[in-house]
Amino acid sequence: MKISKIHLTIATLVTILILTSCNEDRFFDQENPNSITSETFWKTEQQFNSGLTTVYGALQFQSISGGELQFEMALGDIAGSESWYRPTAFRNLTYTDATYYVTDKWNELYIGIFRANQIIEFIEKADESNFTGDSKAQIEAQAKFLRAFFYFQVANTYGGAIIHTGIPKTEEELNKPMSTIADVNSSIIIPDLLFAQNNLPRTWGADDTGRVTWGAATSLLGKVYLYAKDWPNAVTQFKNVVESDLYQLTPNVMDNYTDENEFNSESIFEVAYSAELSPGVPGGNVDDTPSNSGAEASTMATALGQLSFGAYNTLLPTYYLHELFTNDEVDLTNPINDGNTWSKRMNSSIVPINGEGLYYGLEIGEKGGWAFGQSAYIKKFTNWYSLKAEDSRNRSGINFRHIRLADVYLMYAEAVINNSSDFATAITYIDLVRSRAGVKTLQQYMDENGGMFPQLHISKQVHGTQPLVTASPSSVMTHIQRVERPLELCYEGHRWKDLVRWGIVKDVFTELRADEVWRTENKTALAIDDNGIAPLFIKERIRPDFFLAVDNYDSTTHDYFPVPAQELQTNDNFNN
Repeated sequence: MKISKIHLTIATLVTILILTSCNEDRFFDQENPNSITSETFWKTEQQFNSGLTTVYGALQFQSISGGELQFEMALGDIAGSESWYRPTAFRNLTYTDATYYVTDKWNELYIGIFRANQIIEFIEKADESNFTGDSKAQIEAQAKFLRAFFYFQVANTYGGAIIHTGIPKTEEELNKPMSTIADVNSSIIIPDLLFAQNNLPRTWGADDTGRVTWGAATSLLGKVYLYAKDWPNAVTQFKNVVESDLYQLTPNVMDNYTDENEFNSESIFEVAYSAELSPGVPGGNVDDTPSNSGAEASTMATALGQLSFGAYNTLLPTYYLHELFTNDEVDLTNPINDGNTWSKRMNSSIVPINGEGLYYGLEIGEKGGWAFGQSAYIKKFTNWYSLKAEDSRNRSGINFRHIRLADVYLMYAEAVINNSSDFATAITYIDLVRSRAGVKTLQQYMDENGGMFPQLHISKQVHGTQPLVTASPSSVMTHIQRVERPLELCYEGHRWKDLVRWGIVKDVFTELRADEVWRTENKTALAIDDNGIAPLFIKERIRPDFFLAVDNYDSTTHDYFPVPAQELQTNDNFNN
């Protein structure tokens, strides 16, 4: 990796300087007893925990858990942008191997891998007597979980990975070929997660909140098997989590997107941020700055949210996602509802002009925006509920949740359908998520319609109706793909990988581009030159989110990011 090569080059230069300077007085032959080297540092439990903190710190990089994820979120069907904003290159699929998010994400993930490899390499040699209880195995298990997570992200973002299991010491060890996703899974990710699963506790004490657990390892292992279409193993791992009774859905879905109930009962793998404790400017990498320490701030809120003059439209809900939320029919018999017109998850995820409650302390209509084709803005992971405006330095303390129980429920539902066609069990877990959102469950629709439920992903505005379908493995799977996962998990970093692994990107883009064309051809009927009409109230123009993406998309080119140009230029053994 380039970062490793830089480290290697610096070490080489230092060695050359030492060997060629002042050798007559042997000054440099004297060992500084106060210096810290790899031979003196990696000895005690405290030292390994200090090193482990830097591995956790890599999770806070903005391309991994922070605001730079906006570029990946612009892919797929749930987020649009405008041509003058940087995410447009991803929305239109015109990014390249030199586009900075493509290179930054690669570099940041490999920094995390490098740090994890240090722990793993040195702890295997460490004296057991320097550790208390099970701490040695638990430290190694945490490092292996984090390495597995970083490699999962590399492999499923770039279509494979260059495997490093130790600290590269030679050019040959640095220059390695690209391995396939299957090879990365079998040689690194699955063994690391199995070790983590066998050695991590189910819970930690209050002083260790945020450390990864058995549940995180088991959930990620299930996800690895799900992506690999190994349905029996995926079912087994997810079932273990579901039946562990370690996690429960939060009564209020919004608790998963704010800083007010972090590390809650639903959280399985969560990355901590702080807007007050060494937050960086703006959201800088504090853990790489020797004079600072502590949790970094996220830039997610301003990447998705609002500035002082009104809604910030760098990233926007697509009309498809907005209409999905309007189709999320409130169940008046569900006690979670308290007079709300829209579902609980709509009110905590996006804000349309006819939304409910306050938005940054003002009535929604007073905040400005909702013009020039913008039908809604993003609420999730922004500070709309507690601040008058977002931090001017792009800093937010809202944690990012990589895995939570609702996601596991939906992955479990998907796995059981593909494993045994058991759509009844799948519906049970889908309906747990829907009930928490306060909306009608699939079972309620089926009870009312002779075993059928509506195809909620079809635009009523464009097509006039949503046909009823009989519950079956195929129809329930379509519901998971096109309705439940985008509604429940929008802007949580899963959507593009979902569409790619299902192989439905082209079909989705084609369908949504046809809806755009219909809206453009029927602008008068939609009254967009006035105040717009329900359900989207589009004004002034139809935003063309899929105009270029539908024609530019090529599975071979776009399902995964290209390996960054820097790697191609510096790695002589990279296999193109």
